[in-house]
Amino acid sequence: MGTLVLRMVPFFGWIKTYSTENLKMDFMAGLTVALVLIPQSMAYAQLAGLPPYYGLYASFLPPLVAALFGSSRQLSTGPVAVVSLMTAASLEPLATAGSESYIAYAVLLALAVGIFQLSLGVLRLGLVVNFLSHPVVAGFTNAAAIIIATSQLSKMFGVSVDSAKHHYQTIINVAQAAMHYTHWPTLALGTFAFALMYLLKRMTPRVPNVLVAVALTTIFAWGTGFEHNTTVGVASLAAPKANEAIDSYNAAMQAQLDLAAKRTALTVAMEEAEKHNERFAMVDEEHELRRLSLEMDIAKNQARNIKASLRGMLFQGVPGANGGMKFYPEGSPLPSGTASDGRTWRIGVGNAPLDPMAVTMIGGGTVVGAVPGGLPALSVPHFDLKVMLRLLPNAAIIALLGFMEAISIAKAMAAKTGQSLDPNQELIGQGLANILGAFGKSYPVSGSFSRSAVNLQAGALTGFSSVFTSAFVLAALLFFTPLLHHLPQCTLAAVIMMAVIGLIQPAGFLHSWKVAKYDGAISIITFLATLAFAPHLDKGIMIGVVLSLGVFLYRNMRPSVSSLARTEQGELRDATRFGLDLCTHVDMVRFNGPLFFANASFLDEAITSRLLSKKRLKHIVLVAKGINDMDASGEEALGLVIERCRSRGVDISLAGVNDTVMAIMDRSGLLDKIGRDHIYTNMEKALCTVHAGAHCGSDEARCPLTTACQLPSRPSARQPRAHAYAAAGASRNGRP
Repeated sequence: MGTLVLRMVPFFGWIKTYSTENLKMDFMAGLTVALVLIPQSMAYAQLAGLPPYYGLYASFLPPLVAALFGSSRQLSTGPVAVVSLMTAASLEPLATAGSESYIAYAVLLALAVGIFQLSLGVLRLGLVVNFLSHPVVAGFTNAAAIIIATSQLSKMFGVSVDSAKHHYQTIINVAQAAMHYTHWPTLALGTFAFALMYLLKRMTPRVPNVLVAVALTTIFAWGTGFEHNTTVGVASLAAPKANEAIDSYNAAMQAQLDLAAKRTALTVAMEEAEKHNERFAMVDEEHELRRLSLEMDIAKNQARNIKASLRGMLFQGVPGANGGMKFYPEGSPLPSGTASDGRTWRIGVGNAPLDPMAVTMIGGGTVVGAVPGGLPALSVPHFDLKVMLRLLPNAAIIALLGFMEAISIAKAMAAKTGQSLDPNQELIGQGLANILGAFGKSYPVSGSFSRSAVNLQAGALTGFSSVFTSAFVLAALLFFTPLLHHLPQCTLAAVIMMAVIGLIQPAGFLHSWKVAKYDGAISIITFLATLAFAPHLDKGIMIGVVLSLGVFLYRNMRPSVSSLARTEQGELRDATRFGLDLCTHVDMVRFNGPLFFANASFLDEAITSRLLSKKRLKHIVLVAKGINDMDASGEEALGLVIERCRSRGVDISLAGVNDTVMAIMDRSGLLDKIGRDHIYTNMEKALCTVHAGAHCGSDEARCPLTTACQLPSRPSARQPRAHAYAAAGASRNGRP
C-alpha cells in the first residue's frame, strides 16, 4: 500500500527526510531559477504567438505540479523554446496569433498534450517515445534552433512582417524590410543584451545573466523613452497615398469578416442538408463554399499586400503649435517655418482594421507594455471537439517531443545525483502539469535543460525547489508586473536567441554518420525537411520517423546472413568481411535478427543459394544466437529449410538457440522435427560434433574450420559414417 501511495504522490517520500537544511537549499535554488524563468518565460510566450504575460501563467502551476508528481527532484518544468515553437506552428492555421481564439486554442492544446502524456504514463507506455529516434531528434532540434533564432530577427531589427507560407519566405521578407528600414536603437539594444548575456555566461556562470540583461535594458528603455508612440487621426497624415491605403486595408478586412460570416452560415446549412440527406442542396452549397473560400483568400492576400505597403511607409513628424503632430512622407519638403523632430515614424498596423480617428504612429522601439497584474482566473478550458480533433496530431508530437526533452534532462541529472528515475512517473508528472496548467491559462510546457542545470547547480535537493519557484512567480504576478512594462521586445528576442544557440550542434550529424551512414542520412534529411516545411514542423518530424521505421523494417527484412570461418587467432568470423576461406563440407551460417514474417523467405533464399553453390556440402550449422524471437511465419520457414536440406542429403543443426526461441520450437513441435540431438549450446560444440562425420572420406587438404582449434581427427574413408559421428562426439555434452 505504501508503494502505491508513493507512486501516486511521490513527494511524500521526500517529506520523511526533509530538514531545515534542505529547506534553505531548495529556497535558494527556487529563487535562482525564478530569476531566470520570469524573463525567459515571457520571451517563450511571444515565440508561441501569445502575449508575454502568458509565459508567467505557464510558469505558475506547471513547475509546482510537475515537481510534486514527477520522479525527478531537480527537473525544472515550464515554457521551453522547442515546445513554444511547436505551439505556434500548430495554432497558426487555426487563428491569428495573439487573438482571443488563438489563446483559447493554446490552452486547449495544453490540455490535449497533458491528457496524452498522462494516458501514456498511467498505461506504462513511456517506451512509445522511442519512435523518435536519436537521429530524428538531432536533425529536428538543430533545425528548430535555427528556425527559432531566425524568427526573432524582426524584433532585433525593429521591423514588422507577416508570416509567410514558409519560414524561409518570412526571413526573406524580414531581410527586405530591414534593408528598407532598420530601427538602429532597437538593433543596438538587442545586440547589447545578447553580448552581455554571452559574456556573463562565459566569465561568471553563477551570475543570472538573463536577469542582468533584462534589468539593465528595461531601466535604459524607461529612462530614455525607448518606446515613443502617439495616436492621431488620418487628417494628421499629410500623405494621400497613406490615407487611400488605410481605406483600402479597412475595406479588405471588412470583406474578410463578411465572407467569414457567410461561410459560417453556409457551413451550418450544409450540416442541416446532410442531416436530411438533401444531396442536391449539398452539392450547390459545397460549390458556394469553395467560391467563398477563394474570395476570402483573395481578400486576405489583398489585405496582406496593403499592410506591407503601410508598414513600409516612413514619415517625419512635425510638432504643431497645439502640441499635436503632423506627419509628412520622409524625404518630402516640409512647410516653411517647421522642422522635423528628428525621428522616423511608421504606421502601427496589426491584424485588425485601423480606426481612422486613432491611428498609432510608432517613433521608437517596442516594449512589452502593460502586463495584467494578479493571478489568471482558474477555469475549465472551453472544450471544442472539432478543434480538439484537429489539434490531436500536433498534441501527440508535442507531448512526445516535450517528454523526450524532459526525460533526457532528468536522466542526465539522475546520473549525477544517483537518484532513481521512473520514466512513466515522469510522464504522469508532465501530463498533470499540462492539464492543471491549462486550468490556469497555461500553454504546453516541458522540462527545461538550462533551468534544470541552474536548479542543480544552485543546490536543489528535492522538488520543493520548484514549489518555491512557483511561489516567486506568484509574487511577481501579484506585485511586480508594472516593472515589466518597459522591457524591450528586442531583449526578449536576445534571450530566446541566447537560449537556443546551444541547441545547434552540427557534430551530432557527423556522430550519427560515423555510427551508421543511414542514421546520418536520416538526421540530415530530417534537418533539411524541417527547415523546408517550417512553420509546419510536424512534417519534418514525420518524414524522419517514417525514414527511421523504413530503415528498421528494411534491415529486419534483409538481416545479415554470413558464413563463418576461422581467423589465425582461432575465432569464428564473417568469412566475406575478413577474407577467409570456407570449408567445402560444413557451412556455419549465422543469421542476425528476429525470424518473422518479413524476413522468413530471406533465410530460405540464403540457405537455398548455399545448397546450389556448394555441391560437396554435407552439413549446415545454423548459428541462431542472433535470432532473439520467432513468429509463426519464421517457424514455418525454418521447418521448410530443414526439410529442403535433408531432402538434398545435407544435414542441418542449430547452435546457440536462446530460451525464447527454444520454447517456441518446443511448443510447435519443430524441436522434435529438427532432432534434439541436433541442437547445440554454442558454435564450438556444434562444430566439434559434426566436423568429423561431414569430412568422412574427404580429400580436402586443409579445412579452414580446424585452424587453431583442436578437433577430432578426420575419419578414414573406410570408417562408417555412423561410427564417425560417434567418434566425433562420444559424449554429446554440447546438447541441451
